[in-house]
Amino acid sequence: MLYLCVKTILDLDHSETFDCLTEGGGDFGVDAIHISEEHDGEFTVSLFQAKYKNNFKGDANFPANGIEALINAIRYLFDPNATLQRINPRLLSKVEAARSLIRDGYIPQVRALACNNGQPWNIAAAEAIERSGFGNQVTWEHVNHDRLINILQATKPVKDTLRLSGKAIVEDMEFSRVLVGKIAIAEIADLIDRHGERLLERNIRRYLGLQGNRVNEGIRNTLINGEEKNFYFYNNGITLTCDSFTHNAFQQGDYQVRVENLQIINGGQTCMTIAKTLAQRSLFPQEAYVLIRLYQLPKENEDLVKNITYATNSQNPVDLKDLKANDERQKRLEIDMEALGFNYRRKRSESYSRSDITSGVAAEAVLSVWRRKPHQAKFFSREHFGKLYDSIFTDQLNGSQVITAVLLYRIAENRRKRPTEDDPDFVRYGSCFAAMQMGQKLLSDIKLDLASLNHEHFPKAQELVKTKGDNYFKAAIDDIQAALADLYGDRPISLQQLAATFRRGDLIEKLR
Repeated sequence: MLYLCVKTILDLDHSETFDCLTEGGGDFGVDAIHISEEHDGEFTVSLFQAKYKNNFKGDANFPANGIEALINAIRYLFDPNATLQRINPRLLSKVEAARSLIRDGYIPQVRALACNNGQPWNIAAAEAIERSGFGNQVTWEHVNHDRLINILQATKPVKDTLRLSGKAIVEDMEFSRVLVGKIAIAEIADLIDRHGERLLERNIRRYLGLQGNRVNEGIRNTLINGEEKNFYFYNNGITLTCDSFTHNAFQQGDYQVRVENLQIINGGQTCMTIAKTLAQRSLFPQEAYVLIRLYQLPKENEDLVKNITYATNSQNPVDLKDLKANDERQKRLEIDMEALGFNYRRKRSESYSRSDITSGVAAEAVLSVWRRKPHQAKFFSREHFGKLYDSIFTDQLNGSQVITAVLLYRIAENRRKRPTEDDPDFVRYGSCFAAMQMGQKLLSDIKLDLASLNHEHFPKAQELVKTKGDNYFKAAIDDIQAALADLYGDRPISLQQLAATFRRGDLIEKLR
């Protein structure tokens, strides 16, 4: 259940989900933890605690002692000066990475997710949350089977009626139709209440929450601070797509627009924030409106939907892997790697095998091993399919180079997740740096430069990874150990310092 909650709520793939799990002895009441990239001086930490009962009535509350454990964890884990004892290594490495960010001046915003197959916490637990005094820096969420099902069943098409206010523009454009108008925010809240996350199936961002998100807090404050009338002017509006829409064209305005297969492709954060804000108020603001753009697009032109989604969202830090899936370079790599016996998953898939390589892993591996930017590989993943896309997936990149990079990267990642007793502490932070060094050692052994590594030489490269991969890793660790000694001398290095060192990429020049 814990795996399912983490994977579904955070929208992660198989390996990323397992990397979040920390349950077991010394887990400090935290069964899983995920740290986002920093943005606008903040970063989000999601803490999960799961309680499962073999009682299918689903009437048990999330236990109050579980909430107390999360409160205690939050109080100590994010205080860089607090001493942590009896904490397992998987959790410790992630906590010290978060503490390193805190010491660098970044502010943590914490999501505490209580997961069970029953009811939310009781009044006593709610009072404990109130007494904690964390305020808006911590948000509390209950996740149970009902919420998971709502997300997982989000494939059912949405059919509904949009009740617009005032005049609207409707225009035919080639094989598409466009409607531009305004709608009361109360209508948006009702729409979200009826359909929830089913409306966000094509939207490429998960809801980021009210607290700790500057944009969403601004939306909420406009609605509750007496500026409802200006909301239309302050907000960029909502973009929706549908298979078809109809309305009474004889009316002058106030259209009731019937829509088939409605989706929000831009403005999902706005809609969810409106719904959650108005749910907390006894009276809806009657004079608050938001701009909407409704596009009726050809059913067979899925690429157009993705291009519109990309264009309307690209100004924000979003995961663009899905939107780049049909790029010609991605298609070429898929064909190239298939010929070598590997499956390149440029699109999301629930199935997985060892011969599968996802586009996300490929980007991280290539950026580490061949582009020699391991700090960007690990800590700037939001830009792998944005600003860094062209430098990673060049026209010269071929399937042989990608597979070789991934095979080396997997060795380093496996040691990061399961270090031996003899491995130094930095192994948990420096896997991408180790992969970078391993790539250079392989090229030296095969006596090739990167441009010459193609399908002709791939069998030799694959054999070297298989027979000498562990030796490459050990040699890479020696390189990093020497570089750290050169950087810090004989001074002891704390885990927080190590995390910061690898995040900033201080070692890259020394490793050259």
